Amino acid sequence: MRTIQEVNQAIMFGDWTNTELSSMIDAVKWRRATLAKLTKASLAVGDNVNFTSSKTGMNVTGVVMKIAIKYVTVKTAQGLWRVPANMLEKIEDEWTPDNADFCDPGSRHHY
Repeated sequence: MRTIQEVNQAIMFGDWTNTELSSMIDAVKWRRATLAKLTKASLAVGDNVNFTSSKTGMNVTGVVMKIAIKYVTVKTAQGLWRVPANMLEKIEDEWTPDNADFCDPGSRHHY
């Protein structure tokens, strides 16, 4: 098995045709979708999850409130966030919004 650096080098400096590159892109998209489905299947409403916000770069912890087709709604101390399932990590630590300080519990954040 090649390292990710070797794969990147092969893609960037290889002699690939447009059709071959498109095929690689399709394979990556398929794998991402599969990973998202697996993550979604492992989650349930009430599960504690963790994710990194792309807006702030901060680690955010919360509770799953709703699982939709593309996004999972997570209740955090900062409000409600709609997060792609593949960005969530299920955690075992007990986090409850009752113990958190809410600045604006009605605010909605979008990843």
